[in-house]
Amino acid sequence: MTTGLTHNLERKILICAKRSTVFRYFTDSKRFADWWGEGSTIEGRPGGSMKIRFPNGIQASGKILEIEPPERIVFSYGFDSGKPIPPEGSLVTITLQELSDGTQVTLRHELSDAAVRDEFIQGWRYQLALFANVASCDQHSDIQNKVDAYFELWNSKDPEARRQKMETLLEGNMSFQDKYSCTSGLEDLNGHLSAIHHFMPGLTIVRDGDVHECQGAVLAHWKVLKTDGTEMSKGTNIFLLSPAGRIRWVTGFWG
Repeated sequence: MTTGLTHNLERKILICAKRSTVFRYFTDSKRFADWWGEGSTIEGRPGGSMKIRFPNGIQASGKILEIEPPERIVFSYGFDSGKPIPPEGSLVTITLQELSDGTQVTLRHELSDAAVRDEFIQGWRYQLALFANVASCDQHSDIQNKVDAYFELWNSKDPEARRQKMETLLEGNMSFQDKYSCTSGLEDLNGHLSAIHHFMPGLTIVRDGDVHECQGAVLAHWKVLKTDGTEMSKGTNIFLLSPAGRIRWVTGFWG
């Protein structure tokens, strides 16, 4: 059992997702398997079992000792083979704190041996990175539609209609910058787009290829088309998202 655990490691990461989204990965076996590996399961209740099947075939297991949705979970952790940790031979405590930039995950792993603890440092770096990516991808699963909606803002000629759409798509203090402009806030961006339609009428910007998202950062290529459909220019945008999925920062690169 989990006694004599005098050595521990602690790691903290920030996930660009709401805490309710992040905590589902401790109560839903499908999501738990997305993080750990196919065949992994969890029963998100006190006394519930946890089984981990790593992609290399190694298996670990444990029991849920405490669970306080959506803030905290404590479980025992050991390997079915007994090495390097016997069944229920260590203790993992995970707490979630909701911050303005996302959910801070604090992991504390208590073990009985310092050398074994040190073996887990890189393992948890890797495993928590997987966790951050799958939870962020879950939170922002509609990101391609949002990127398309963002480019549609640039194509809209109606300032009032454009401003209304901004309310649901962008953070109020959203900033945009590229080699030709820097804006801060929705009113400033809206004025910038009106100026573009006035000085460069007839141009259309569209997404060019797939959208890539990693932990709240988004990469999307674009191209600018003339009225006859020919390409005038192209470039790439980097977006930063809020935990709820709104766009809060954009930098554009031309060429």
